[in-house]
Amino acid sequence: MAVTGFEFATATRILYGAGRLADAPEAIRALGGHRVLLVTGRDTTRAAPLREGLERLGLSCVPFTVEGEPTVERVREGTALALHERCDAVAALGGGSALDAGKAIAALATHGGDPLDYLEVVGRGQPLTKPSLPLVAIPTTAGTGSEVTRNAVLGVKDAQVKASLRGPTLLPRLALVDPELLKGAPPGVLSSSGLDALSQLIEPLVSARANPLTDALAREGIRRSARSLRRAVLETPDASAREDLALASLLGGLCLANSGLGAVHGFAAPVGGMYDAPHGAVCAALLPATMEVNLRALRARAPEHPSLARFQEVAALLTGRAEARAEEGITWVRELCQALRVPGLGAYGLTEAEVPRLVARARAASSMKANPLTLTDEELTEIALRSR
Repeated sequence: MAVTGFEFATATRILYGAGRLADAPEAIRALGGHRVLLVTGRDTTRAAPLREGLERLGLSCVPFTVEGEPTVERVREGTALALHERCDAVAALGGGSALDAGKAIAALATHGGDPLDYLEVVGRGQPLTKPSLPLVAIPTTAGTGSEVTRNAVLGVKDAQVKASLRGPTLLPRLALVDPELLKGAPPGVLSSSGLDALSQLIEPLVSARANPLTDALAREGIRRSARSLRRAVLETPDASAREDLALASLLGGLCLANSGLGAVHGFAAPVGGMYDAPHGAVCAALLPATMEVNLRALRARAPEHPSLARFQEVAALLTGRAEARAEEGITWVRELCQALRVPGLGAYGLTEAEVPRLVARARAASSMKANPLTLTDEELTEIALRSR
């Protein structure tokens, strides 16, 4: 495939390894933090070592929790708290929700205004041009890759949609990935987040914006996810499985931030806004049908498209067999979703009558722009119906 040029952007610094959480307090102090907004999910216990480490260094902590997926309203509250407490740094520790909230708060604290001033799709879409507060992002799940992406996904309740703040200033100053933080994660969280990571590796590899750098990362991530995700969920994950899942998530974040995604995430954004549905589980429900419809559309309308051969490569990476056909990769994904008991979108409330509205919203989603080719309304409808 010809390389016409690409950009690669990520966090200023990435620290990876078991036990690296212990390095976070000194790293935050080195960034100039004295009063730190500590953003977590509803479970604050995993943040205790970080909070204690910051306090040992004489740094103050201001706690802020994000229960469930982040909303415009909650980010407004977090930004107001950061400004009132005169925080000069943000540490976000948790799943993708805590990380996205932390990224949004760090940006809005320096830009001023309202989240809707900068939000895509349903907001005013103004650019984020100022440096954010120094931000350290520490994932405790292995799925979103938000620690290395330049967007923050927020729910907008009134519009029943999820949309992004986006821009290079949202990239954390430090992404710290410690696979030991996956210890004790419930099987459902490992399944949902792990399948989200897998979709964020497969979609960039077949993306219309794929490039050689993200290709290499996606291949490594798919291999690691394929060999460890099933046993991590169905058995107790050992150190090697935790490492594979943490790296797959990190690599997926690097890929999506630089090569885009596709129809899986094009649907996932409006589904998450319309229903109380966890993002990773939604992506998992959509992945098999989306792969199959994309493969068929490429063969019918773009048989010379470079992404077509990528589906065969995905199959080889998933199955471990170089001769595997593209259909075998789709079967592998479908069987994995069945083994992990992934519910269809109907479990969250999607009815057949609501599919046309979902399709219209999915078509407008930013992730849809990187799909290998433009899908018709009939094809998008098929994906939605088959994912129910």
